[in-house]
Amino acid sequence: MAVTASTFPQQTSRYGFALTALASLFFMWGFITCLNDILIPHLKNVFALNYTQAMLIQFCFFAAYFVVSLPAGTLITRIGYKWGLVVGLVTAAIGCFLFIPAASYRIYALFLGALFIMASGVTILQVAANPYVTVLGSSQTASSRLTLTHSFNSLGTAVAPWFGGFLILGGAMTVADNLTPAQLAAMHLHEADAVKLPYLMLAITFSVLAVVFALLKLPDVRERQDSQALKDTTAMGSAWHFPHLVLGAVGIFTYVGAEVSIGSLLVNFLGEDHIAGLPEAQAAYYVSFYWGGAMVGRFIGFFVMRYVSAGKVLTFNAMMATALLVVTVLYSGQVAMWAVLAVGLFNSIMFPTIFSLALRGLGRFTSQGSGILCLAIVGGAILPPLVGAVADTLGLQMAFALPIICYVYIAFYGLKGSVPRL
Repeated sequence: MAVTASTFPQQTSRYGFALTALASLFFMWGFITCLNDILIPHLKNVFALNYTQAMLIQFCFFAAYFVVSLPAGTLITRIGYKWGLVVGLVTAAIGCFLFIPAASYRIYALFLGALFIMASGVTILQVAANPYVTVLGSSQTASSRLTLTHSFNSLGTAVAPWFGGFLILGGAMTVADNLTPAQLAAMHLHEADAVKLPYLMLAITFSVLAVVFALLKLPDVRERQDSQALKDTTAMGSAWHFPHLVLGAVGIFTYVGAEVSIGSLLVNFLGEDHIAGLPEAQAAYYVSFYWGGAMVGRFIGFFVMRYVSAGKVLTFNAMMATALLVVTVLYSGQVAMWAVLAVGLFNSIMFPTIFSLALRGLGRFTSQGSGILCLAIVGGAILPPLVGAVADTLGLQMAFALPIICYVYIAFYGLKGSVPRL
């Protein structure tokens, strides 16, 4: 049934506040994910870590997607999407609060545990929030609502480096050569305390949002999904039988791993004397160009893909990202600096494009396929430590060679692997 001019304003007024609140969730998990890029160089200094150890931050964060995604789906089936959002927000708030004792006792393992708990909450939010956006209004306008809310995710990733650079890295102290062990320990304790305020602010924000969503009256979408599930159980087969889905899951794995690995190393890379020699706080601001480019590229891609097939656009972007990383590895100075930052622009459309291409033609197996693709986000946990190991062994600049392999695969997927076949 078509949406009339009279029904659309009615839906907007009915769900306007709820959609605004949901958009804030997309912003928050984009923000908190990108804040890891600031946390990595900070904790690397505080605990005198090598790159492999520092990348455990991303491992613990993105491992939550693999561990929690399926239990989160079961939980939401039992309690509904609204209360799933509340549980996710409370869990994320607890994880943020745990940063305070972690900083007070200066225990790296506690930081990692807090990150995993926080990421578990974010995972639950992601599993629950997307279906809510689709039901809060007409099905004819669901795509536009999803596009709008996902743009807030990109906004969060662009803002987070400025926030973290000012509150976390801005207070970093300069290490003097003549410091005694006691003075050095006191300095590291002071720097560890720098995370308390920003993560306390995040914990309060998540807590307030949990109260807001607990009070909101939102539709229960379980009945609609249960009726569809009854239809699906009458058919035999599995989403795993679709090669383009399986190859797409590998694409999601490699994309998330490459994007996260690059973002995690940017602050340290821009601080290299032969690249830009930037202080950490100043380098953090430039990380916004990487994530902000992804936000700009998403809007450009939206218009381009109206005229060019999604597979071709994906292949082009992957080839451009590959070329830019080759420049990053082979050159130095401003050329290498802006080459690696420009990769963000071409990252923009990769995740949603791989996701949609992988689900194409799955029919009744679309839901199962979506779950498989969400599990593949664990690439953000597996690849960064490997990139960190390369940085420790061959140098920071050479570490960017590993993501090149990821983008070459993505180019293949856009050109050949995404074609549906049985």
